[in-house]
Amino acid sequence: MKKTFFTGLLVALILVTIGVQGFAQNKKYSIYYYRRATLFEKLSVNSNDIVFLGNSITDGAEWNELFDNPNIKNRGISGDITQGILDRIEPIVSGKPAKLFLMIGINDMSRSIEQDTIVGNIAKIIDAFQSKSPDTKIYLQSILPVNDAFTNFKKHAACLKQVPEINKDIKKLAAKKKITYIDLFPHFTNDSGIQLNESYTNDGLHLIGEGYLVWRDLIVDYVNE
Repeated sequence: MKKTFFTGLLVALILVTIGVQGFAQNKKYSIYYYRRATLFEKLSVNSNDIVFLGNSITDGAEWNELFDNPNIKNRGISGDITQGILDRIEPIVSGKPAKLFLMIGINDMSRSIEQDTIVGNIAKIIDAFQSKSPDTKIYLQSILPVNDAFTNFKKHAACLKQVPEINKDIKKLAAKKKITYIDLFPHFTNDSGIQLNESYTNDGLHLIGEGYLVWRDLIVDYVNE
């Protein structure tokens, strides 16, 4: 009787452990990612829309207000990586938006994901639109600089010198895919030519209001064309 009880208890503990491990393995991304991604699955995108797609730097703006355009849809998710976008891209692609503004990659770099993998995943994002929504005009934006004088995001700041290098590959990719490349990077640096301007950030990674106004002014003609 006692042996049966302990055997049953052991089996139960094993099943619970397996269940917890399975749950953890199934959750590839953050709670916030799933909160936003499941919402985006329910929100429509149509052929009149302009979609801004990316991570927290995109997520942090009120794009439709910045451009006074209700057809602009923000599909940024804080913490997102290139694979994360690939895993949630279908509701956006199927809506066949008029334009797509894409910026992604800094979180991949902070996780030490290989540069070839990052660029390869960006290529897959572009391919998805070009094959399933060929009329979508794609604007591939450079990754913004970071600033290692701040201590908030040390892993991101450690990518300081890598950002210009990956932007070179992103620019080549845009040319290969025959899409528009927007080089934002030099407009956001301080006198060093590589560090994110302290006037545009309060943590070395994300933009404050002034930074978003600079971004808006740099792309307004692309948004309105």
